[in-house]
Amino acid sequence: MKIIAVCGMGIGTSILLKMNADKACAQLGIDADVEAADIGTAKGAASSADLVLTSEELASELEGISTPVRIIDNFMDVDEIVAAISSVVDE
Repeated sequence: MKIIAVCGMGIGTSILLKMNADKACAQLGIDADVEAADIGTAKGAASSADLVLTSEELASELEGISTPVRIIDNFMDVDEIVAAISSVVDE
């Protein structure tokens, strides 16, 4: 599974989200490649990804991509990230 963790600049919060998405995937037993990206890179890379994780503020900028986008309110909440990933895996 390929997951893109997105923030505005591709540093800082996306790295935090990436690290916690890695933890969430480990808890779920999912072999995943999680990549941190800025919004511009994410728009292009989304076509090859299975899931995009981002904040509510940036989700509207990703409208129209075919990859599922899940909004994460608290990038520190691994349980919230587990739920977001599970919602795509269970589809």
